[in-house]
Amino acid sequence: MMQSPETPVKPRAVQVCPLLVRLLLLSVSWLVLLIGVAWAFGALWFDFPVSALRRPLAAVFALSAIAALAFMRPRWRAQLGVAGAIALLAAWWLTIRPSNTRDWQPEVAQAPYVEIDGDRVVIHNFRNFDYMSKTDFRPQWETKTVHLSNLRTVDFFTNYWGSTLICHTFVSFDFGPEGYVCISIETRMTKGQLYSALAGLYRQFALYYVIGDERDIVRLRTNYRLEDVFLYHLVPATPERARALFLDYLQSANELHERAQWYNELLSNCTSNIRLHIKHIGSARPWDWQLLVNGSIDEHAYELGAIDASLPFAELKRLSHINHRARAADRDPAFSSRIRDGPPGMQ
Repeated sequence: MMQSPETPVKPRAVQVCPLLVRLLLLSVSWLVLLIGVAWAFGALWFDFPVSALRRPLAAVFALSAIAALAFMRPRWRAQLGVAGAIALLAAWWLTIRPSNTRDWQPEVAQAPYVEIDGDRVVIHNFRNFDYMSKTDFRPQWETKTVHLSNLRTVDFFTNYWGSTLICHTFVSFDFGPEGYVCISIETRMTKGQLYSALAGLYRQFALYYVIGDERDIVRLRTNYRLEDVFLYHLVPATPERARALFLDYLQSANELHERAQWYNELLSNCTSNIRLHIKHIGSARPWDWQLLVNGSIDEHAYELGAIDASLPFAELKRLSHINHRARAADRDPAFSSRIRDGPPGMQ
């Protein structure tokens, strides 16, 4: 009598592997869905056009989605329904358009724009406020003329107001006898609005380029907000590269003057937009986590050789802290020169 051949036994690793893949895919799909629910909750909470209905609608949506995912069977139908609701909310949310005609806070009331005629650059709504305190100031919007042939170098600021994990970044262009043109990418808020990082993930704030004097943009932070500010000289910053970078900033400012854009805490903030500008002159690396948690961006720039590396980084950072020099200079017309008396490569 013939014996049937035994059925080969699959190795245990082969049996377990599909199960792990399935569990991984299931976990990822649930995570994406829950993130979607949290995002949609925030979209209703912050951006629904009828302010009195924002919180009730956000709460109803979140509770309904969680209940459906927890109790509805078959579960795939609940997941599909919740995903569809999130998609509909996203389609509505994308229709919310920014505007330049709103009741803006006085610090951002005027949008800068630029006229370029060959070598000559005329900056309109150049901000040069005189501050008595961080909330008390005399508005002063000027028209400033500089010449591209006078542009020498570019300097880079980091500004800490709390945790050292996050900082604000901005740049300043040295036009020699014509002074410095400082550009800071910020939020444009209406009267009564308060900044919130969570609200910054939604369509609450417009993107805004402050183009102004260092005695405004820098001194406000060092002397009145009492925030820590560090100043670094970008190298190499040849006149040609500096000019390309400056013109790219001006192009964005003109675009914003003509058509408003949303600020976004993750995708369109001070650091991510600086990277977009530098990318145009071939000096940026691909996206990395330091665009989100950017508190160590100066050390990152040091490692890349983008700022002076003649000293150990700790010593460079110590010398680059400008608060004491800024407070001593205060309203001195030579403010920009005095804050540069210390960091390597400045003079």
